[in-house]
Amino acid sequence: MSGMEMQRPRPTMPVEEHIARELERLRAQQRYRTLPETGARRGPYITVGGRELLNLSSNDYLGLGSDAEPLASWMAQVERGGADGRFAMTSSSSRLLTGNFPVGAELESTIAEAYDSGAALVFNSGYHANTGILPALSTRHDLILSDRLNHASIIDGLRIAEAEYRRYRHADYDHLEELLVSTVGKYRQVFIVTESVFSMDGDLADLRRLVDLKKRYGAMLIVDEAHGVGIYGQRGLGLCEALGVLEDIDILIGTFGKAFASTGAYAVMSGLFREYLVNTMRTLIFTTALPPMMLSWSLATFTRQLGMRPERECLLGLAVRLRETLGDAGFETPGESHIVPVVLGEDRTAVTMAAALREAGYHALPVRPPTVPENSARLRFSLRADLAVEQIDALASTMQSFRS
Repeated sequence: MSGMEMQRPRPTMPVEEHIARELERLRAQQRYRTLPETGARRGPYITVGGRELLNLSSNDYLGLGSDAEPLASWMAQVERGGADGRFAMTSSSSRLLTGNFPVGAELESTIAEAYDSGAALVFNSGYHANTGILPALSTRHDLILSDRLNHASIIDGLRIAEAEYRRYRHADYDHLEELLVSTVGKYRQVFIVTESVFSMDGDLADLRRLVDLKKRYGAMLIVDEAHGVGIYGQRGLGLCEALGVLEDIDILIGTFGKAFASTGAYAVMSGLFREYLVNTMRTLIFTTALPPMMLSWSLATFTRQLGMRPERECLLGLAVRLRETLGDAGFETPGESHIVPVVLGEDRTAVTMAAALREAGYHALPVRPPTVPENSARLRFSLRADLAVEQIDALASTMQSFRS
């Protein structure tokens, strides 16, 4: 047999057939997903497939996204216009070319002032932030230690970065310390990265313990507050503010796309880090900048939420009430935040209960592997400050009726 014959590739399954089989497998496992048809929003209600349902799957935690008053106030400004291009619908280029508008600088300075930090930097999305910051700051001589349940965007950032990375057991800070001890003197820099509020379990990172570990082992601490900003702290600056550790966080990442009812993300940091990221961060350099129109809206919502402490307190109170009521009914409801997961186990159980809730007038989507670990499929109630206590109690009663 000739060398050419030995190297002849084996026949493979056409990619279309492979994809079709994979889709069938997902259907059989109750893991097939479709894009829901969503429509008008009215307060805490959303139209899905032509039906108005109570919205328990949104990240509009403060209700800003469906509040007509701030939108009307901002639209009045839009109608008056602005000579500085403040309400342009496109930036048409990256920020390093012609896409860096004055309203962007105003937004960043407002954020930096609120956090009393050296600087702030705005990005197109939280995904851009997490897949850009770590690869830019770290080198192949560094190590990144990441909580095992960190968001997929952080995991993708780890994979892109040249640095070595390890994932410590979720919220197991003794394990994290073991890793830190074992790496002393072996790396140029060690980075610790965590979320503050973990969106699938609704639990909170022990940020004070993390700050202590960071200081004792000379690490850098990066905290993703995507689900924390707007909800925690007197001014809604996140769990870091609530726990009094803002000045100890090297880089804090927030998002506009959840409680702040806009789009994009930001990070607060030292001026030195900002300067370096502007020069090296690929997801900032090689993308078209956010439109000034959206930056203007983000500035309006960020500024407004600074004074929404009553809404924050209301939201967290509703979460405590729902978690306790569901727990009394025998449901497993881990966590302690405004995100209330109900762990049901099998994928089919979560899908079936979500369908039953829909019939009862609720929009609460099932969360299944690989988003969560095997055999931990769940419903995930993302609560909102504009929900009423009566609606929370009715939801708990409806859930309890499914068990009887």
